[in-house]
Amino acid sequence: MHESSAQRAGTTRRTVLAAGLSAGALAALGPAADAVAAPGGAVATGASPSADWFAAPARSVRPKFRWWWPDGLVDPAEAAREIDQMADAGFGGAEIAAVHHSITDTSVLDTAHHGWGSAPWREGVKAALRQAARRGLTVDLTLGPSWPVAVPGVTPDDDAAAKELAYGRVTLTGGTTYDGPVPASVYGPASGVTAQKLFAVQAARVNTAYSSGKATGLDADSVTDLSALVVDGRLAWTPPDSATWVILSYWQRGSGQQPEAGPHSSPAAYVVDHFSAPGTAAVTRYWDHEILDATLRRLLGSAGGAFFEDSVELETSGLQWTPGLPGAFRRHTGRDLSPYLPAVVLDKGNQIFAFEARLTQEIRHDFWETVSNLFDEHHLGALKDWAHGHGMRLRSQPYGLQTDAIASAALLDIPEGESLGFKNLDDYRCLAGGRDMAGHRILSCEAGAYAGGAYNTTWDKFLRTMGGAYAAGVNQTVIHGFSYATAPGVGWPGFAAFSPYSGAPGYGESWGPRQPTWRHVPDIAGYLGRVHRVLQSGTVRADVAVFRQTGYSATGIGASWLTSTGVPLGWTHQFLSGPLLDLPSARVSGRRLAPDGPAYKALFLEGDFFYGSSPTLAVADARRLLAFARAGLPTVLFGAFDQALTPGLPDDGETAEVRSLTARLLALPNVRQVTDKTLVGAAFEDLGVTSDVSYSVSSTLLNAHRATDEADFYYFCNGKHAETVKPAVAAIDHDVTVHSTARSGSGTVPYLLDPWTGRVTRLAEYAQDDDAFTFLVTLQPGETLMVALARPALFGDRTGARPHAVATDADSVRFADGSLTVRATTAGTYTTTLSDGRTVTARIPEVPVPLTLDQWTLSVDDWRPGPDADSTETVGHTLPLDGLLPWSQIPELADVGGIGRYRTTVTLPRTWSSSTGALLRLGSVTDTCRVTVNGVRLDPVDRLNPVADLGGHLRAGSNTLEVEVAVPLFNRLRVSNPTVFGTATRQAYGLVGPVRLVPYAEQTVS
Repeated sequence: MHESSAQRAGTTRRTVLAAGLSAGALAALGPAADAVAAPGGAVATGASPSADWFAAPARSVRPKFRWWWPDGLVDPAEAAREIDQMADAGFGGAEIAAVHHSITDTSVLDTAHHGWGSAPWREGVKAALRQAARRGLTVDLTLGPSWPVAVPGVTPDDDAAAKELAYGRVTLTGGTTYDGPVPASVYGPASGVTAQKLFAVQAARVNTAYSSGKATGLDADSVTDLSALVVDGRLAWTPPDSATWVILSYWQRGSGQQPEAGPHSSPAAYVVDHFSAPGTAAVTRYWDHEILDATLRRLLGSAGGAFFEDSVELETSGLQWTPGLPGAFRRHTGRDLSPYLPAVVLDKGNQIFAFEARLTQEIRHDFWETVSNLFDEHHLGALKDWAHGHGMRLRSQPYGLQTDAIASAALLDIPEGESLGFKNLDDYRCLAGGRDMAGHRILSCEAGAYAGGAYNTTWDKFLRTMGGAYAAGVNQTVIHGFSYATAPGVGWPGFAAFSPYSGAPGYGESWGPRQPTWRHVPDIAGYLGRVHRVLQSGTVRADVAVFRQTGYSATGIGASWLTSTGVPLGWTHQFLSGPLLDLPSARVSGRRLAPDGPAYKALFLEGDFFYGSSPTLAVADARRLLAFARAGLPTVLFGAFDQALTPGLPDDGETAEVRSLTARLLALPNVRQVTDKTLVGAAFEDLGVTSDVSYSVSSTLLNAHRATDEADFYYFCNGKHAETVKPAVAAIDHDVTVHSTARSGSGTVPYLLDPWTGRVTRLAEYAQDDDAFTFLVTLQPGETLMVALARPALFGDRTGARPHAVATDADSVRFADGSLTVRATTAGTYTTTLSDGRTVTARIPEVPVPLTLDQWTLSVDDWRPGPDADSTETVGHTLPLDGLLPWSQIPELADVGGIGRYRTTVTLPRTWSSSTGALLRLGSVTDTCRVTVNGVRLDPVDRLNPVADLGGHLRAGSNTLEVEVAVPLFNRLRVSNPTVFGTATRQAYGLVGPVRLVPYAEQTVS
């Protein structure tokens, strides 16, 4: 007899999550926890942000680097110097990681004396922390070398080591008797694994009607335990009929997995069991006893940030396992796991047996839900508690297994995704849902890793990748990466953790002073810091909560209608899973779920994509959804939920109970059921649910909304849902409507926040209808825009309550020194309608015609290998140019990387006056650039729309313009390191243009 759902005991996923978010767990962090738990810093508490709050964001919100070390083969002085390099460039911290995939002969790293965790490694870490404390940076530490988590001293046969359940099989036909040794595992044990234990032996009848793909169908009722028949390692058994049967053996043993690209230490480190207390205890014990001496503990208090765990890539030819799994399964489900093993055992990640389809889904759901419980309780939860005990936080990428990453994200201090492994923006939205329901502030991203990107990754590409991620919830960037300067046997320009990779250019990128673009990187760091500053303020506002029965991430699976249709219209959504429904934030007030943030306006439920889109719902979840709807939350169900099923194996009466609950849910007036996904939007409309942001046309524009006590912040990016989406994003030019919340107060006005310059200016042209503000958004592919709705005088604004423009036929209108000013590039009379009902005109006199600038002198610092692997020499080139071409098409520069300075002279007429200016449109330029006019360096230009406003810097007569461009080293490496880079195609770098000087004139109208 199975226990009913009400009788099930033991630790559940919900209780793990609740315990992990207890006040006591937060208190263990001391004052640091308060800073994390109070989103937005000063802005969240009601204090007005100053201009510097945005223009000069604090170190704590600035981007960080993944800092790759060749284990412990580091010089403390060099470690301190590299901290200075990051600080001088405007970054906020680094994560020390032992990664050296590029070094195939690891003997040169001398792991016996300089391995991960060794005395030299510890001295390097101390030097980094000391210098970080001096410079105001924080340092994160990976929990082990490379990934997954492993520590020295654990052997493959230890209780603490990662485990697998391997299987063996023998097929019997026609009633044939089997008499022989217990079938050996299909795959032998990994190197170093010397012990294995027979867990069980079973027989099952083949039923091809249940076969699916490569999985052989079996009759579940036929599974027979033969374990008691095993004598001295041999088995004798005769099937009860002449059908085809399989004998299955299950072997419990260590997986023998080591961290990537090892060994990293001596003795070698082995991956720990991520589902048991001994596995995590081995990690924390090693740190406490072997690494964290008194000095290091003190330094962590000064500059420590978080302990970090990379994605959970547990590799085995069998099934991920832990000895406590059968007991945990019984506690969780009230059932014995053994009869269900054929439905869950794996062969190199593939299912090999299946029962009837629905039964198989139920078994697998219950199995992996049990694994999720163990992972959160014994691994993430235990590591977080330990980290808090050292005044640190836990940052982790909680995916890679078939576990509930959404709930894990809620448990973590800082969940993290990745631009390389995530398939699209919905993967970030999964983690964001967990973060925000738990009341945490940060969603981090391992950003900018590209296969084959070594020394050819451009910041343009990086920004295009990350623009959409920020709209999906990311607000901390850990850049991939910064390599330690050198290592034995490496070539110029120094040690690169991932290149060469299998003899070819590896993953990008190794940023730092070795890169010509480092000269301009403070502009990038400033941009990212300002984006973070805004997106870490206050609390998220999202339109719809999408409930997921299975909380996987890194799958690319989105939400019906919302992902494909809603987002292009301005809607936003996040994903929730069952455990989040029991968090303190999971309450409804004013028709909003989690009213203090994310303040979802509606809940959307559809079939489980990961189990055949079945309309499943657990009884506990159905009860919570019914309670939310009864409290007034608009709810839309897509699918046959009037015939709902339980996700896992149902207890007696459980299916009837869930259907009774969904029937009551569907009967409520604020609930709609649709059977066609194209009708989801109409269902929201019928319920009176609207989005915070709306577009006048379907668009590639993405948005994010955060609210503070002082302002509503809106982030926009003309981006795409996934890197592989075709066609490419095009420029957009359409109206956008946003809404202010009650927090903004009366007298709200919109501000433009320029993340490149740090300037905050009043938006001068918009229409207002109560709390709705409509304005034109024009963005190039990848370009971003940030808008704040707030009271006048915020950010030090002194414009006051002046009328704004509602419409104009001039090119643009802006507030200049508090006055409304129109701008035009051609002469004429322009009419502007003001918000107070007045119509004003401005006459613009003759404006000089635009010029195409194609005559330049180009001076190049050509970067070449120096006497040492990490030293660079430069050779100068000066070339007159009659037209702009990529360097790859200029013979003298075809294989050059470095810094080029383009200079030209522009003569302007004597009529040029203070009311006249010009835009310098650079066109195509790769990679980074800066503009100087008459010896004055201008503000950074937007890398994805490189236009500089030269107003106030030009004069009548001769003017000197200079565009400094830094390009990657890839083309130079084609000739300096042909073994690795020689077969690669030259890349088109440099200023290509067309470069146009577009004069304009301005006139004040109000």
